[in-house]
Amino acid sequence: MPAWMSDLSDDGFLDGRLRIAQPKAGFRSGADAVMLAAACPAVAGQSVLELGCGAGVASLCLGWRVPGLRLVGLEAQEDYADLARRNALVNGMAMQVLTGDLARPPAELRTMAFDHVIANPPYFLGGTPAPDGGRARARCEETPLAAWVDAGLRRLRPRGILTLIQRADRLDAILAALSGRAGSVAILPVAGRAGHQAGRVIVQATKGARGPLRLLAPFVMHGEATHAGDREDLTDAASAVLRKGSPLVRFFTKV
Repeated sequence: MPAWMSDLSDDGFLDGRLRIAQPKAGFRSGADAVMLAAACPAVAGQSVLELGCGAGVASLCLGWRVPGLRLVGLEAQEDYADLARRNALVNGMAMQVLTGDLARPPAELRTMAFDHVIANPPYFLGGTPAPDGGRARARCEETPLAAWVDAGLRRLRPRGILTLIQRADRLDAILAALSGRAGSVAILPVAGRAGHQAGRVIVQATKGARGPLRLLAPFVMHGEATHAGDREDLTDAASAVLRKGSPLVRFFTKV
């Protein structure tokens, strides 16, 4: 058993509505996982697969907001998969967590099809890896981003929806991987502050669709023009998502 499994924090998400155990020294999910969950337009009775589910934060935030979903997670690291199962149990949710590589998914997963696939692929292409192996694997890209998109599209039903959150400078790779296979692409830039360039993008695409690409107005996380020190300065919209579990779906609605 890794050392971090005996040194876990009990973290509150959605203003404590969810209690999530995470390793103090390993990979820890945060706002990006909550934003990913908020962007998924799933409704009760549908099925959702999370690729690289880690400790289960995104899936469980989504399951809290939309009861009645069939939640399935795929996680390459067995210890994190166990943690996701534990977190689902603690929060009273049903979530099936499979262990395996998304490039070579387990046989059980290859028989499944989903209405939605969500993913927060690793952000970094290189650099000095984190000293903790689990954190390093979750943050540094080992499997190409195109393979994440391919795995998601393969598991979607026709007209199913893929939702990703990723660094803004990887948008070109996402669009290239979607080309010819999914359309009606909507891109929500996520900026730290008004007037600043987006650091993240949330991308949605519908399998087999032919609709045009839409670049949406930026979603701004912080209200102050500069960093406010220890004082939280979330915009009302960001606070609603991160604290209350409000959906981002309306930001993707055509007007």
